[in-house]
Amino acid sequence: VQLQASGGGLVQPGGSLRLSCAYSGRTQSSYTMGWFRQAPGKEREFVAAIRNGGSPSYADSVKGRFTTSRDNAKNTMYLQMNSLEPEDTAVYYCAAKESRLISSVLRNSVAYDYWGQGTQVTVSS
Repeated sequence: VQLQASGGGLVQPGGSLRLSCAYSGRTQSSYTMGWFRQAPGKEREFVAAIRNGGSPSYADSVKGRFTTSRDNAKNTMYLQMNSLEPEDTAVYYCAAKESRLISSVLRNSVAYDYWGQGTQVTVSS
């Protein structure tokens, strides 16, 4: 499974960005797909995850501002980020797991098997 994240950039506070994660290989609709981010000097943290047939899950810090979705026909997952804040500045990674993760596990980065290379998001005036 190969993942490639894109769409990052520099945006002013209050602005929006949409990240994409293109996946290829043995990906299946049953896979769990996730977004994580890592700011300088901090640990990688959960942002959002999506499983077919279930509602997406979000970190409390982004709930109401970020929305994740996936288009299996295009083999692409998206992260729409609105009302961006300087605290959202980080490298954003997409990840995949070859099974449907339960809710208590999908926020843990070690549960995922495959990772994209990351895309930088900088929120600054």
